[in-house]
Amino acid sequence: MTNELRIETGSWDELGEIAGHIRHQVFVIEQAVPEQEEWDGRDQECLHVLVWQDQRALGTARLLPDGHIGRVAVLAEARGLGVGAALMRATIEAARQSGHTEVELAAQTHALAFYERLGFSAWGEEFLDAGIPHRNMTLRLNPHC
Repeated sequence: MTNELRIETGSWDELGEIAGHIRHQVFVIEQAVPEQEEWDGRDQECLHVLVWQDQRALGTARLLPDGHIGRVAVLAEARGLGVGAALMRATIEAARQSGHTEVELAAQTHALAFYERLGFSAWGEEFLDAGIPHRNMTLRLNPHC
């Protein structure tokens, strides 16, 4: 087993089975998010990102057409190993390549420091989503020179 991480991007048709499995594990099983709240019908319009190590997918996120990043999920055994940071860097770069000047996300409050280390700033009041406390966060993107 190597430590090298590999990024894959694609449509829901291409990556949905694997991304969906990770999201089910993290959100539905681990965090007890109701199935009907996890599957919001927007996956077909999104760009999906997977992080792989060897032959195992460890994390996923999606980028909506309006620049929102969502459904960021890393399997429990892969947390703390740089998978989430690699996942977010790839998703942010995909947003930049799509012409977005900023990205937004709704972060679970326990993950605020993680997103702040990536340059995100929290704004607005805390709110509940699927019974889990969240805050909105924004990252302004610098175009490539």
